[in-house]
Amino acid sequence: MPSVTAGWENFFVAQAGASAALSGLLFVAVSINLTRILQYPHLPGRAAETLVVLLSPLGVATIGLVPGLDLRSLGIGLLLVWFVAWVVPTRLQLMDRKREDPERRFVFRILTGQLPTLPIGLAGLSLLLGFRGGLYFLVAGVFLAFSAGVVNAWVLLIEILR
Repeated sequence: MPSVTAGWENFFVAQAGASAALSGLLFVAVSINLTRILQYPHLPGRAAETLVVLLSPLGVATIGLVPGLDLRSLGIGLLLVWFVAWVVPTRLQLMDRKREDPERRFVFRILTGQLPTLPIGLAGLSLLLGFRGGLYFLVAGVFLAFSAGVVNAWVLLIEILR
């Protein structure tokens, strides 16, 4: 019987590399502007959220590349990645809730910190329920994670200087 992730290996390898590269670029952005970032109480949390969001595809890829996983095990693994990738930003956002100004910036932060994790959770849940097609949710999750990560990295590297 073919592996649950047969045909997805290249996707997972590519996402692992892209996730690692973008996370490294975030570290560079933060280190370049560290003094400036620390002047704003909500920005260290935003940087941490961004790192978690950018590393979530690495977690997905790592789980996806484990040989011999059945649908249930893969689903549980993806749900664990989703849980961490959702809880950490949510906790940071709740801690910074009173510091965030204006309100629309907080809403944007929620969208870039939590929305990218939802497809990962949907993929895990659907696999846990036995639907092999749930892997396709990962494409949306990875795209959203990278998009949100790049937008937040841009804010931490460029917009903070305005």
